[in-house]
Amino acid sequence: MASSPTPAIQPAPRTSPFDLITIGRIGVDIYPLQDGVGLEDVDTFGKHLGGSASNVAVAAAKHGVDSAVITATGDDPFGRYLRSEVARLGVDNRWVATNQKYNTPVTFCEIFPPDDFPLYFYRDPKAPDLDLTDDDLDLDAITSASIFWSTVTGLSTEPSRGTHHTAWAARNRAEHTVLDLDYRPMFWESPEMASAEVGRALEHVTVAVGNREECEIAVGETEPERAADALLDRGVELAIVKQGPKGVLAKTADERIEVPPYPVDVVNGLGAGDGFGGALCRGLLAGWDLDYLLRFANVAGAIVATRRECSTAMPSTEEITEIIGEDSASQAAPSTLTKGARA
Repeated sequence: MASSPTPAIQPAPRTSPFDLITIGRIGVDIYPLQDGVGLEDVDTFGKHLGGSASNVAVAAAKHGVDSAVITATGDDPFGRYLRSEVARLGVDNRWVATNQKYNTPVTFCEIFPPDDFPLYFYRDPKAPDLDLTDDDLDLDAITSASIFWSTVTGLSTEPSRGTHHTAWAARNRAEHTVLDLDYRPMFWESPEMASAEVGRALEHVTVAVGNREECEIAVGETEPERAADALLDRGVELAIVKQGPKGVLAKTADERIEVPPYPVDVVNGLGAGDGFGGALCRGLLAGWDLDYLLRFANVAGAIVATRRECSTAMPSTEEITEIIGEDSASQAAPSTLTKGARA
């Protein structure tokens, strides 16, 4: 079932390409305002925009990136809230469609700092963002965008899976076609199915980003060096492997760099990856050297982890550069990456 936008609140027509278009998950995050207790004992909650693809667009917009998201909500109050909140947080909402069949999903979490944040997804029988069809795509906009960002969740079922492949076919593996290896086992029939579909997707992207467990699903490797090399062997031009307490590793065909983590007191770690993603988009657009880009994205994710919510927790460029010690992001140093890293 194709979803359709709400005509009355469509943004003005565009005459220029977007810096960033993301496609995928959206929903309402219902976060407890109490830490260290189960949901059964929580008295008060906060309501926020959620969903990885939407959060990345918001995080990038916080850095001045001209962003839009392709997704869908239900025809309900939560859907109206999300459509408005997307725009309020600086992201173009022209492709936030309204699906008449399925309700807007909600996600609850529990907060047990520093490293336990259980998630409870309410997306049954189906989330509207997984019901996207080719009719929901503006292929000219996708083709012309400087960055096109998708996530593995969108491949978990049809028609969303086929819709992603239609978008990738139009884009024809253009520069900065990014796949977030955001693997959520509850959305898949089996790990084997996920591995097969991610393998197909890697044939169409130029950048892949994921943690060690997500790399195992993608390429069968958890050791960071081997995982990055395996991603490059699939034709990816930039492979980024998040290593948790060891930091982040990135490789291209002839460059390698690894940056340590930025230590913080974690409040809620759930949005850190999306903050990293939005900052990564900022650096890709600016053409920063890989060392500066990774340090910038690492600090972005760390800042989000110190805050309770996700979408409204995304840091500004100034907050990050103040920590890194640069007066301006434009002062990124010339590359000093190790050459011949895969030899």
